[in-house]
Amino acid sequence: MGKVRTRFAPSPTGRMHVGNLRTALYEFLIAKHEGGDFILRIEDTDRERYVEGAVDIIYRTLEQTGLIHDEGPDKDKGFGPYVQSERQASGLYMKYAKQLIESGNAYYCFCDKERLAELKTSVGEDGKEITVYDKHCLHLSKEEIQANLDAGKPYVIRINMPTEGTTTFYDELYGEITVENKELDDMILIKSDGYPTYNFANVIDDHLQEITHVVRGNEYISSSPKYQRLYEAFGWKSPKYVHLPLITDEEHKKLSKRSGHSSYEDLVEQGFLPEAIVNYIALLGWSPEDNREIFSLDELIEAFDYHKVNKSPSVFDIQKLKWMNGEYIKAMDNDIFYEKAMPYIKEAIKKDLDLKKILDMVKTRIEVFPEIGAMVDFFEELPEYSADMYTHKKMKTNTDNSLEVLKELLPSLEETDDYSVDGLHELVFEYIGKKGCKNGQALWPLRTAVSGKQMTPAGAFEIMEVIGKDESIKRIKKGIELLENAQAAQ
Repeated sequence: MGKVRTRFAPSPTGRMHVGNLRTALYEFLIAKHEGGDFILRIEDTDRERYVEGAVDIIYRTLEQTGLIHDEGPDKDKGFGPYVQSERQASGLYMKYAKQLIESGNAYYCFCDKERLAELKTSVGEDGKEITVYDKHCLHLSKEEIQANLDAGKPYVIRINMPTEGTTTFYDELYGEITVENKELDDMILIKSDGYPTYNFANVIDDHLQEITHVVRGNEYISSSPKYQRLYEAFGWKSPKYVHLPLITDEEHKKLSKRSGHSSYEDLVEQGFLPEAIVNYIALLGWSPEDNREIFSLDELIEAFDYHKVNKSPSVFDIQKLKWMNGEYIKAMDNDIFYEKAMPYIKEAIKKDLDLKKILDMVKTRIEVFPEIGAMVDFFEELPEYSADMYTHKKMKTNTDNSLEVLKELLPSLEETDDYSVDGLHELVFEYIGKKGCKNGQALWPLRTAVSGKQMTPAGAFEIMEVIGKDESIKRIKKGIELLENAQAAQ
């Protein structure tokens, strides 16, 4: 086999499903690992499902994820057009369909809907009804066929499948697969509107564009014998098949739109980084021998071996993706982090505060960017909170000793103008030393008073430095008032 050539051939029907993105990624990795070419082909012949703007989504997704194609509609390297409707307009598919008719491997079918509805059906393994065409039109004479064509009678072109023997194809993961030919239907190659079916156009395009590896979901395994019959009918060598495992949700059902994270754009809108998405999706079905989990795209190219892809379904675990995304955020250059995180923090904080300093506090604590808002909103405004928050068993605090600490600290905090972290640290720990209390007995009430939250991305001193002296004193006084009221109510 010569140079490895893989293709990503999406239909422009909307957002890119996670499964489609994984297919694109694996095709990209197979090609790049072998120093080959990754081709983009747009399969837009199903006009009923075509969505305006979906082609732009495909380009944008591939660009953002780094899956840069070597050939495509915008990079013709002599194998174009790369858009199926443009290939269709040239009469390409009809030419090859008629070639099969001439060799006896295909035939015109003029059956109308009523007759097709009367054909026998059976139920397949997936529970769906299967209608097997009875080859009625195979037996029409040349004269009858020509008369129908001259009369403008609607027709499709079907492949003439053998009814005896077997068809065998080889999958790189599943090995040799053989099916009885009597189970194969005379599938339609050219539809009544003159457009090719997905199955037929795929085979023609893959052959003409010299595709060496065809990567797709394992739901297409049942269709592969039909592809194989087409290759054999033309006398062409078939490509290597790699059928990928299903991606399921946490309930082991096929990942659907209802999950809320079935498409790449869903995930980006939820604050996930393209690099983390690509890294995680690479591991949905494949894992390296050393069980490593964090990979750059270049590292994936070097390590990826499609022979190691698992045949079992892969569970899309959103929590695992969140963890991985958090690891990417932690490792991110600070300036890039500020740029990406700033829109989220500006939604939560309108005051003139040092937003970068606040972002430094949350960088190692968030897993996705939208978490920033709920983590820092107390900087904007002290939330309503209960005096019960001052009671903490581990810190050995309660409402009484917390009130005492805040009252005793307040004069010193009002007197000092040094609201740097170091200055506040020195002041408070001097108080702790004199009082002879545990650190937490002073720090817990102070942090609770200035934040109104049990969990914060930083300690009391860091918070007070950002909000400043006036706001800190105001919040501590409110804490004292809250505790006094609670004490009076006892």
